[in-house]
Amino acid sequence: MPEAALVTGAASGIGRAVAERLVADGWDVLAVDVALERFGRLDALVPNAGFQHVSPLESFDEDQWDALVALLLTSPFLLARYAWPALRESGNGRIVVVASVHGLVASPFKAGYVSAKHGVLGLVKALALEGADAGIRASAVCPGYVRTTLVEQQIADQARAHGLPEDRVVEDVLLAPQAIKRMLEPSEVADTVAYLLGPGGALFTGAPLVVDGGWTAR
Repeated sequence: MPEAALVTGAASGIGRAVAERLVADGWDVLAVDVALERFGRLDALVPNAGFQHVSPLESFDEDQWDALVALLLTSPFLLARYAWPALRESGNGRIVVVASVHGLVASPFKAGYVSAKHGVLGLVKALALEGADAGIRASAVCPGYVRTTLVEQQIADQARAHGLPEDRVVEDVLLAPQAIKRMLEPSEVADTVAYLLGPGGALFTGAPLVVDGGWTAR
């Protein structure tokens, strides 16, 4: 019987790439809501949904802060909480949060996103410790910038915040901290998630797998 995975934020970008990769690997994948009624089991949870808000701190909208924390931190907590019995029943339950290099480092004008991503890595550590005796592993993927609509949509805001023309944002802002000067493709993040969910990821728990082109080497 195929293993079953729940992937959130799967309409496009990283989530879509993850869902497509897992289907190609033989998984049953539900890209919308909890899969128990449909598949009769749940073996993996991939919280991926997210958005970005770029703004100086003094004008950072409080509702945007609340929304970022709700989607990037509270949502993975709730997904894990309610999926926990099914993941325990699986005997090989896995949670892989699509986090960000911004869970490890900070950038200006992203207070909400950076705070929530740092928080979700703490959540992963707690889930790993609580899940070990139940056969549940929890880890995270921390990519640098990925070629998605989410990144494209923040270019104008980044240009305004940094006082740059839009055509300079990718090189002068987004890729500036990376040693390898290119964005990740969604499929590359999906490959990393698939690795963590597969046999090679058997001892990955409580820690992120960083795919950042050398960003955090500085």
